[in-house]
Amino acid sequence: MTINADGSPQVAVVWVGLEGDEIVSGHLRMQQKIRNVQRDPRVVLSMETGVRNPMGLDEYVIVRGTARIVEGGAPELLQRLAHVYLGPDVKFPPMDDPPPGYVLHITPESVGGVGPWS
Repeated sequence: MTINADGSPQVAVVWVGLEGDEIVSGHLRMQQKIRNVQRDPRVVLSMETGVRNPMGLDEYVIVRGTARIVEGGAPELLQRLAHVYLGPDVKFPPMDDPPPGYVLHITPESVGGVGPWS
């Protein structure tokens, strides 16, 4: 989630990965989330883990942090993430000569949710 200019939340589903201590996501175009981060770097990620704990609750993690934008590198990151999210033989993005795009680098500041991290 990022924050729109009017203060409302902007939410979208994105693939994420890790680079060092940062969470990263790739974006081929100047999307709303990129414009929002240019104006206000505060972000929130909410992720399901696919694990149900012994109490019967589905585990999830909520990460609050700040993001920075790096121009370029989106196709390479998206290809790496496609192997995780879609499978080892996938070509993504499915186009010749994709634009360099943007990579969001998120520095976590707090972690919560339901799971061993809470």
